[in-house]
Amino acid sequence: MEFDRVQTGLTQCCQKLPTSMRHGNVGLLMNQASVDENLRLACDVLAPVLGSRLMKLFSPQHGFWGEEQANMIVSPHRQYKPLQLPIYSLYSDTRRPTPEMLSGLDCLVIDLQDVGTRVYTFAWTMLECLYACAEAGVRVTILDRPNPLGRDTIEGPILRPQYLSFVGNSPIPMRHGLTMGELARLFVMEMKISVDLQVVDVLNAYPYEGSWDRSFPWIPPSPNMPRLETVVLYPGQVLLEGTNLSEGRGTTYPFEVVGAPFLNSHALAAELNRQDFPGVCVRPVRFRPVFDKWAGEVCEGVRLHVTDFPAVRSFELTVAILQAVQQLAPGNFQWLEPPYEYEYERAPIDILYGSDRLRMNLTVETCESLSSCDEELWRGCMEMIKTL
Repeated sequence: MEFDRVQTGLTQCCQKLPTSMRHGNVGLLMNQASVDENLRLACDVLAPVLGSRLMKLFSPQHGFWGEEQANMIVSPHRQYKPLQLPIYSLYSDTRRPTPEMLSGLDCLVIDLQDVGTRVYTFAWTMLECLYACAEAGVRVTILDRPNPLGRDTIEGPILRPQYLSFVGNSPIPMRHGLTMGELARLFVMEMKISVDLQVVDVLNAYPYEGSWDRSFPWIPPSPNMPRLETVVLYPGQVLLEGTNLSEGRGTTYPFEVVGAPFLNSHALAAELNRQDFPGVCVRPVRFRPVFDKWAGEVCEGVRLHVTDFPAVRSFELTVAILQAVQQLAPGNFQWLEPPYEYEYERAPIDILYGSDRLRMNLTVETCESLSSCDEELWRGCMEMIKTL
């Protein structure tokens, strides 16, 4: 089936500037994945259009070039030499633009490629920008991009308000089905943020998950999100960050493998294959991470091969992995202690999952019940956002 080619907010912006960007000085929040259909960086695309009105650049977690690793590894302020523009890091000593950073700006443009999962911090950097711009009287324009996971599938429970953090600062599911622009509209409405917001929506958005326009190459928005296969597994596999299991950081397949030195790869693979999860093939592997958890040690575990993108339900799969590991290696499996993403008291798994339910009930509930979402409620919210 043929579809009209997707047009991002950036592409449309260059064809016709939105009203919010037609006058005044502009700042741009972006990174290396903020490209047009010719793979030109957004700042290089907008510079000829805006001229000297493009004053400042900003970068999210992982840095402008996506080179920094995760979990409180900060990015320094830099300069984009081709345009002689400063780059202010919003994952450094502050995660919210300061009044000094916004000084002289009339509009902050946000063009970031999200991955459709609640704990990916780009949405929360955007939220901090909405708050800061409301206080400073700066307009915000979102140049929207597709959610690579589509909007057909929702995964994971809705985060409980008492577990808000920088990996989840609004009660949404893990796999939420929204774009950055839709999330911005939701945040402004729910949190009553008095900001002048304009969203340049995506045209011809993907009709179902897994239908990413393959003529538009995937540019990793962060160092451990190298492939679309990674993206579809991430909503579940990111839970491993709250455990002593390697999620594959330090390998060439982050979030596509799971393991530890104390596991039996064949036993784990056999248990998961017995449950016959759709859209994936599970095989036993050994790997040796070069950094992060179990660096330099041989880990036994499994590799997850995506065979059918729309069928994958990674959240339920990862909960099943955790239950299998708890059963196969109960004396070795552990939940990690804080800190994690600037949270110093609550367990990392609790802010990742959105409550303490997984940690407290892993061995007494089914993976289906631990993965369930109030889907009817959330889809109602999604339909409401479309009308904003």
